[in-house]
Amino acid sequence: MSLDPAARALVRSDCYIDGAWVASAARFAVTDPATDLVLAEVPDLDAAAVERAIAAATAAFPAWRARSAYDRAAVLAGMAARMRQEKDGLAALITAENGKPLAEAAGEVAYAASFLEWFAGEAVRVYGETVPASSVGQRIEVQRAPVGPCALITPWNFPAAMLTRKLGPALAVGCTVVCKPAEATPLTTLALAGFAHDLGVPPGVINVVTGDGARIGGQLVGSLAMRKVSFTGSTAVGRSIARVCAETTRRVSLELGGNAPFVVLDDADLDRALAGALVAKFRNAGQSCVAANRFIVQRPVAQAFTDRLAAAAAALVVGDGRAPGVSIGPLVDRRAVAKVRRLVEDALARGARLVTGTLPADDARWIGPIVLAEITGEMAVWREEIFGPVVAIRACDGDDEAIALANDTDAGLVAYVFGRDPGRLRRVTAALEVGMVGVNEGLVSTAQAPFGGIKASGLGREGSHHGLEDYTDLKYVMERVAW
Repeated sequence: MSLDPAARALVRSDCYIDGAWVASAARFAVTDPATDLVLAEVPDLDAAAVERAIAAATAAFPAWRARSAYDRAAVLAGMAARMRQEKDGLAALITAENGKPLAEAAGEVAYAASFLEWFAGEAVRVYGETVPASSVGQRIEVQRAPVGPCALITPWNFPAAMLTRKLGPALAVGCTVVCKPAEATPLTTLALAGFAHDLGVPPGVINVVTGDGARIGGQLVGSLAMRKVSFTGSTAVGRSIARVCAETTRRVSLELGGNAPFVVLDDADLDRALAGALVAKFRNAGQSCVAANRFIVQRPVAQAFTDRLAAAAAALVVGDGRAPGVSIGPLVDRRAVAKVRRLVEDALARGARLVTGTLPADDARWIGPIVLAEITGEMAVWREEIFGPVVAIRACDGDDEAIALANDTDAGLVAYVFGRDPGRLRRVTAALEVGMVGVNEGLVSTAQAPFGGIKASGLGREGSHHGLEDYTDLKYVMERVAW
């Protein structure tokens, strides 16, 4: 299938620096993962061009921070309105470069716009404090000031939402930004930059650079002008970014990998658990940091849950995300397919039972749902984030074992728990070592709540007023008001 005309109208093939579209002699192709057709060629910027983007954000910062909060809020609200106006074209563009089904892409557009809308409201609520002084004639104020120019490095799996979740709070408090999208999905970010340009956002406030992730990302992270780095991606890369920022004493937010447990207690409503599992596991073909990875099911309901989930998974339609009725699109590239194949083969070799599904061919781009049972802790599928449509089920006895198995990972992003007894659910939830929990709910992401993890899943939070505060520094002012 060719690129949808509404999506084609949004395609920008150049980078956006200091209010202008910037070309480059070196370019790379952005391809459709379903067809391998080239959608566009975008710049592979050199170091000098990236430095211009950093300089532009630095130069624009004083004026942007001086703008009223209401002006900045209006910019965010305008961008959100434009996104909703262009939702069909944006959704088609996301499907074309990412592969997810069109209905999911449309949902991502709405989700992404909600961050801009939320932070437009929060922009005028960046409150400080007045603190009682210890001496007569003194006044103590605590102010919140923007940290400065920020580097926003985003992944390919949610190219619109992962950008706006960072962009919204940064612009709201008065920061300027240099955005680096993933090489697989730069077109969505460039389209949003186009919306900002059309709205008259001042030059240098938003800059978008494209090209080799390690090289350009390294330049942004290494630049002392970037007073904060916000990164979503792998734990290994996140740790290297944290080291650089620690050595240069700069702010960093990291939203890293997950290995989410999906706990089904023996009193769970299996209909609700099944509905939650389908959302938590198969959205974006399982290519999500919050995807359910390890299914921990108490033994009295393990067989019934496994059978029902296997039947529901087998009924999902796999194909091009633009085709009607498709539930699972292609994985982003062949490396992703190879990883899933390796994890499944390892599990089967170590004694897992294949309940439904088939191994993908070596040259495949699609993987149908695979359900594995009798998973053990020695299997790679238990230890590694899957990032594919594979369900790994492990039976357990009692709440204590369920909690121990759920916490048996270095990751700590999200967990899902299904059951009926409120007190029991609260006890289990309290014991889980994660930053977020879905209780009888398979979809936890929302703009007004703090998104983020603990342990190896990252630092800081995105969304909510906590995410906004991550883009500010506290400034304490002591004033003598009487002599």
